[in-house]
Amino acid sequence: ITKIIIFNHPERTESLTDIFVCVAESVAVMSVDLGSEWMKIAIVKPGVPMEIALNKESRRKTPVAVCLKENERLFGDSALGVAVKNPKVVYRFLQSILGKTADNPQVAQYQKHFPEHQMQRDEKRGTVFFKFSEELQYTPEELLGMILNYSRGLAQDFAEQLIKDAVITVPAYFNQAERRAVLQAAHIAGLKVLQLINDNTAVALNYGVFRRKDINSTAQVNSVSANATIVTYQTVKTKESGTQPQLQIRGVGFDRTLGGFEMELRLRDHLAKLFNEQKKSKKDVRENLRAMAKLLKEAQRLKTVLSANAEHMAQIEGLMDDIDFKAKVTRSEFEALCEDLFDRVPGPVTEALAAAEMSMDEIDQVILVGGSTRVPRVQDVLLKAVGKEELSKNINADEAAAMGAVYQAAALSKAFKVKPFLVRDAAVFPIQVEFSRETEEEDGVKTMKHNKRILFQRMAPYPQRKVITFNRYMDDFVFYINYGDLGFLGEQDLKVFGSQNLTTVKLSGVGSSFKKHSDAESKGIKAHFNMDESGVLILDRFHMKLPATGELLHLILVLESTDAEKAEKPEEKSDGEKAEEKEEDKKPKPQKKSKISEDITVELEVNDVLDPSTEDIEVLQDLTDRDLEKQEREKTLNSLEAFIFETQDKLYQDEYLAVVTEEEKEQITGKLSEASNWMDEEGYAAGTKELKEKLSELKKLCKAMFFRVEERKKWPDSLAALDSMLNHSTIFLKSVRLIPESDQIFTEVELKTLERVINETMTWKNETVAEQDKLSPTEKPVLLSKDIEAKRSLLDREVNYLLNKAKFVKPKPKDKAKDKNTTSTENSKANSTEDAEKVIPPKSDDEEPPTAEKKDEEPILELNPAENTDTGHSQSTNQSNIKIILT
Repeated sequence: ITKIIIFNHPERTESLTDIFVCVAESVAVMSVDLGSEWMKIAIVKPGVPMEIALNKESRRKTPVAVCLKENERLFGDSALGVAVKNPKVVYRFLQSILGKTADNPQVAQYQKHFPEHQMQRDEKRGTVFFKFSEELQYTPEELLGMILNYSRGLAQDFAEQLIKDAVITVPAYFNQAERRAVLQAAHIAGLKVLQLINDNTAVALNYGVFRRKDINSTAQVNSVSANATIVTYQTVKTKESGTQPQLQIRGVGFDRTLGGFEMELRLRDHLAKLFNEQKKSKKDVRENLRAMAKLLKEAQRLKTVLSANAEHMAQIEGLMDDIDFKAKVTRSEFEALCEDLFDRVPGPVTEALAAAEMSMDEIDQVILVGGSTRVPRVQDVLLKAVGKEELSKNINADEAAAMGAVYQAAALSKAFKVKPFLVRDAAVFPIQVEFSRETEEEDGVKTMKHNKRILFQRMAPYPQRKVITFNRYMDDFVFYINYGDLGFLGEQDLKVFGSQNLTTVKLSGVGSSFKKHSDAESKGIKAHFNMDESGVLILDRFHMKLPATGELLHLILVLESTDAEKAEKPEEKSDGEKAEEKEEDKKPKPQKKSKISEDITVELEVNDVLDPSTEDIEVLQDLTDRDLEKQEREKTLNSLEAFIFETQDKLYQDEYLAVVTEEEKEQITGKLSEASNWMDEEGYAAGTKELKEKLSELKKLCKAMFFRVEERKKWPDSLAALDSMLNHSTIFLKSVRLIPESDQIFTEVELKTLERVINETMTWKNETVAEQDKLSPTEKPVLLSKDIEAKRSLLDREVNYLLNKAKFVKPKPKDKAKDKNTTSTENSKANSTEDAEKVIPPKSDDEEPPTAEKKDEEPILELNPAENTDTGHSQSTNQSNIKIILT
């Protein structure tokens, strides 16, 4: 329903060019802000830092929906268009059932909201699947994978290149099974997930990267519902990058079942009640799935309109049995329908503050993010709950998460270099290791003791690695990875949460290793755990070390943490018991002896939700291939259809009629009519290959006509460009021939070559134009635009050769004796002439000659025809200062 972000610095202080400092490769990355109802897609590519990708309807957000028809799939707005006609083939709001078993309350709730879908239990995984037909059955992960693959296509179309790397947002309250489900869907889509980032964390990152200049070493407490998150910004020192800004999540509160969709459902049911009360039909509209889909669409529109208006008229044409529906709904009626929902809005804020162990007095600013924050009643309730004067809205509520996620994608990708902004997220749900071992009481009686060791506490920062050492086991054993204390969740949330048991870990080969090395003493069996950037727990590896006999045995539980606050004081335990500091520990340690490492066989048994099998995933590739084939066929069909209609129309235009004979026109017209009739009768069922052949045949038939028209269109501009080049080249040649022999920088061969090219080009142009004038417009032209361009390019190349030579030629040294005899009148005349080269004679033979012209000044080749002895006659004074400006 809302996302609440509480920040200290409202103004954006950095630009994108400040943040994206370098592009390494031409590779784009993308983000998907994956909401329950909408998704926003953003890209980063060279030259385009952080941009929202538009969909095929040129909209900035896309419905999370897929339509499965007989032989095609539709997505986004196209899928929603089908939903009001045939809701049973359109699947949406899949997020709520990801990673859920069939007996989960949210699965039952989903079935209640969408009774048109046939959902069945997957006996192997314990989850549900949608039965589309006897042959086709899809899991929620597969359907979401289709949608993510579609989002990838939109991003690629917008970026105009292939994209594989992505960051995807998920709700902060997603548990391990839900996160794995999203990763599985992304794998189906062919995406390489750089990170799953919590949506509120992505918003906080987007906010922070533009205000990094305001962040300092003093921790600034900010907050990010129905989700609320408390964030701390401060600069920290790192070994890799020095001092950098960092955001750390301190507290998270949420309400899974509170959201804008629930408001829309209540408004839909209210509209259904109003229609039934009008008694225009004897049937109950609530039993008509198609009519209820139409009412839901109208309820979604109505909720948005009532956010800005006190009342509005709901109306649907042909709701049921061709009966139109029209009814007025007021904002007060809408608020009364959702009164209990509004009462729950402050709950996540309270939970987030409690998790962060903070009070609202420590919060400076509350910023709203999310579509439903626009509902006035939501804002009123929140304003009262937080006790602030106003709620800030200085962040893009719809796109902040997508933009923050794509920044993270660029930071994680090897293709881009961005200014570092460290992100330390927090694990909402604690995770612990449980195991049992045999202990001996004082009376000698042996009993089994159950132990629990916390791996990650609630709100523990991640990514983070932990190592647990089991050092009292001399034989094969079993331990369990489960969630820790979830007492902070309500009863309903616990039911929705699902299994609290994650994995059973069975180790074998321990006992045989000890027997193999009976003279060795164990240093323990180390289990390495990693909560990665996506918040997914991974059991990395096991190893067992057997030191040589006599080596001092250290029995400790090692906790390796990247948390800076805890790294200084690591816990040291032995199966949960503090290792006492012994006197011998303080003595100098003996020289280390060789160690023996033995491999241990590890068997993992998943206890929450199994991942889909590889066979199920591969089936979807057939659907993708079929979609691509369908798109190619549609593209070819549209091209053929457009070619027929456009060419038929062109045959009535004067420019085309002028270049075709009656016989040629009749032949083309006949073939086009034949193709049009074929399209009406057979073409719409033809395959891609047949359509391409038909299009190729028509293009070949019309090629000569199109060529003649295109050439005649190009002639005016092409000839004008050639004439201009001839004119400039001729002037240039005349100018350089006026340079005095003593100053001439061009050879006679170079000048004669240019003269020859000018003459040949002029002759070719005049003769070819004259020959073309003799031809009929229906004949193949001899004056071709490509030939004109070739002649112009040749002439341009010759002139540029001479100009480039003039640019870099070194000036000839002046005769000092001549300079000294130069009369003051001549010097005065030379100096007074504007733009003329200034020659300043040195005062003595010891002085340096004048410096050369500065490199950044415009190079000028000075010509003084008055000194040219080859002309045979004197030049007028107004021609004494000819310049060629080299650009």
